[in-house]
Amino acid sequence: MNGTVEHEAPRDPGHGPVDFRILGPVEVHDARTGERAVPSGAKQSALLGALAARPGQVLAVDRLVDELWGEAPPASPANALQAHVARLRRLLPGDGGPGWITTRPPGYLLRLGRATTDAQRFHRLAAEGRAAAAEEPALAVTVLRRALALWRGPALEGSVRGALCAAEADRLEEQRLTALEVLYEASLRSGPAEPVVFELERLTAEHPVRERFHDLLMVALCRAGRPTEALGAYERACRRLADGLGVGPGPALRSRMEAILHRAPLSATELSVPPAALGADAALLDLGSEVARLRSRIDVLTRQQEELLHRLHLLTGGPTLV
Repeated sequence: MNGTVEHEAPRDPGHGPVDFRILGPVEVHDARTGERAVPSGAKQSALLGALAARPGQVLAVDRLVDELWGEAPPASPANALQAHVARLRRLLPGDGGPGWITTRPPGYLLRLGRATTDAQRFHRLAAEGRAAAAEEPALAVTVLRRALALWRGPALEGSVRGALCAAEADRLEEQRLTALEVLYEASLRSGPAEPVVFELERLTAEHPVRERFHDLLMVALCRAGRPTEALGAYERACRRLADGLGVGPGPALRSRMEAILHRAPLSATELSVPPAALGADAALLDLGSEVARLRSRIDVLTRQQEELLHRLHLLTGGPTLV
């Protein structure tokens, strides 16, 4: 059998009997036995990662070949892909191993059934945390920490070979950072500031051009009675933005700095973007919405293309997949 199977005690009662994990290195955890199946090699990992990133969606052979081999496919790419699918089926847990990956022209899909993915559970918990943040910030902190605890490393670590996994890893990372922003805003709404200062300092160093982390750090330092250090954090943010993007701070960060200079109280209700910045930030939100709309449209068109290929395959009798 390719890949490895290790033993691990079940830790997350929220997942199903089998859990496909992509929030870190790709693996499959069987809660019934405690076994953890890990693909061997980058191509096996990329194949499982692509299928688990789009459960229930048919991924065309051409798309999977591109994901595994890029611009240097083997001489018989469909046969080579079939061999990888067969090995992956043998690796997956239980008697239903071969049934997890279903052949459906023009490609393959992963059927979850009662199984789950850690990405699905992260999305659910993150949405619950965001919904609770304004009215129940302490609850939001608890839920968001549960969501973020699902991450074991960079999304799809070791599987990012092609466009599908790369795009999914970027999307998941953006959602993780957004969840962190909501978490620390909720933390500042519900408790003392000092405990989160160190964590926000670490985040601003790890993500030097993400302005919201700098903004939250400035608020935390002010709340902790350290306004001079908050202004120092603003100066660091300016340098990092100039070095990383060649731009100055946006209106939200500038407004926060001006509020600190004027010794304006930073109450819990003022953790959101300062009013002076709303006009410019609305334009940024519009841009983000347009990007999300276009990405959604691309996904729809991709699925439609794959459905048309399936119909063409049935009409013309294309090569048989196994």
